[in-house]
Amino acid sequence: MGLLGDELAFGRALTAPEYESVMALGHRKEYAADTPLLTEGDRTGHVVIVERGWVTVSHVTDRGAPRLILGLRGPGELLGEMAALDQHPRSATVRALGTVEATVIGGDAFRRFLATHPRVSGLVIRQLTFRLRSADQERSALASLTVLQRLASRLNELSRTAPTGPYAPSAPGPGATGAVVHLAQDELAATVGATREAVAKALRLLRTQKIVRTGTRMVEILDPALLALLAEGHRD
Repeated sequence: MGLLGDELAFGRALTAPEYESVMALGHRKEYAADTPLLTEGDRTGHVVIVERGWVTVSHVTDRGAPRLILGLRGPGELLGEMAALDQHPRSATVRALGTVEATVIGGDAFRRFLATHPRVSGLVIRQLTFRLRSADQERSALASLTVLQRLASRLNELSRTAPTGPYAPSAPGPGATGAVVHLAQDELAATVGATREAVAKALRLLRTQKIVRTGTRMVEILDPALLALLAEGHRD
């Protein structure tokens, strides 16, 4: 399972001239916390490049069901490229976590740029491939892993690799022993495709085994090695 973007975000994979040329195609825009940058089902065709802040990428699986968070995207990430390329409705909603600054580029301008810059076009294809593979892994995990395993995997990922941002681990405070991931139980449930009640039950088990400690909008990892084993389904 993987929630974060590619190892090298689109904007950071560009050369300096490429970056300047791409950003010159659009205009800067600031989004307030919880504001949608892109909305599932819309027929808009622009793309967005995040410059500052973090966003969630989410999808509503069934009518009335909680949203499923598919990814977290930060500075340098390109968003909305699928709708820009195939001109179909948006497949997910992108929502700001805190204040976000981004550059918005029209779909026609973005397609013309890719047509004349094959290396950049290759980077977009690489990103699409990475995200499709990641989505396949997420679907496989939903079908084959228990809520406890999915939760352990998500906490393991966020505590080890999340960059600075609302979901990122922080340095342990007084009396703390491990990384602390800051998020509410309903948000955590949305990242593993489970109900809040199921995640609360899994967290109780992890607390009982002294693998984590929880508080308001926080999960502290006490035993990362055992958490990793749980994520892999190897616990006896």
